[in-house]
Amino acid sequence: MRNMPFVTVMAREAPVLVVVTWEKTVSASQTTTQKAIADEVNPGQWKVLKPRKGLQMIDFARLWQFRELLGMLALRDVKVRYKQTALGAAWAIIQPVTMMVVMSLFFGRFAKMNEQVGSVPYPIFLYAALLPWTFFASSVTASTNSMVVNSRMLTKIFFPRLIVPFAATGTPLVDYAMAFIVLLALMVWYSVSLSWQLLLLPALVGLTIISAMGVGLILAAVTVRFRDFRYLVPFMIQVWFFITPVIYPNKMVPENWQWLIQLNPMCGIIEAFRASVLGTAINWSSLGMSTVVALVGMAIGLLYFNQAQRKFADVI
Repeated sequence: MRNMPFVTVMAREAPVLVVVTWEKTVSASQTTTQKAIADEVNPGQWKVLKPRKGLQMIDFARLWQFRELLGMLALRDVKVRYKQTALGAAWAIIQPVTMMVVMSLFFGRFAKMNEQVGSVPYPIFLYAALLPWTFFASSVTASTNSMVVNSRMLTKIFFPRLIVPFAATGTPLVDYAMAFIVLLALMVWYSVSLSWQLLLLPALVGLTIISAMGVGLILAAVTVRFRDFRYLVPFMIQVWFFITPVIYPNKMVPENWQWLIQLNPMCGIIEAFRASVLGTAINWSSLGMSTVVALVGMAIGLLYFNQAQRKFADVI
């Protein structure tokens, strides 16, 4: 596909993208993303792309056409994260392990939290929750900043904007995979028996992504207009950490507050993740509530982002 410039014309109320093409050549060797772009235009014609008024549904077919772009952006973020670092991907392991050691000493030994978890060694009790939590927190933070970080690309190239925050979860997912190796080592060290519940871990990772994207999409759209949220989100994540049963078991929460903590989608997910690793009973009602909250949050995030993206180019 050659000679196809993209011209962005900024209107007063909403961005208008004018695509001019003189020649359309699509070969079998081209990527699906290139074909998706080529399919948008006809040779020798102008095509004006502008926001429509009213509530717009999400075009999942278009998102699928640009799936290779999502992978490219995610791979780029992974390479940039560890570029010119002495330890490289080892940082993905160092961070959660350091947190586990410090928190095990402070909360486990000094705060006597290890007495609340029964016969389970507190380090693996803690790490089994830190792993999904770190993945969730990193995904929310990366999604929040994704639109601002890629602002130059957003104002010059036409593609579904939803791809950007979704691609931002690529690096946290790689970090999670690296840190999972430590969890396996801890299971061997503490002689934790394998159980069929480990088969639930991929589904729990998927639920974690859904939970993170529900929050991340809303924050990504808001951050485009109000950059203060880039500084507010880390504080919000810290507060969220302490109202999630990561360093303590859920049974320590008073009964009259249980209904409120169950509205936290990460509560049931982390409990189920920990139970799957340790081979203990899964609280299915808590996991079910977290699933419902995560799916509702994802739907709200998608709708809000899809409506807000029409004015991104004006304010970004």
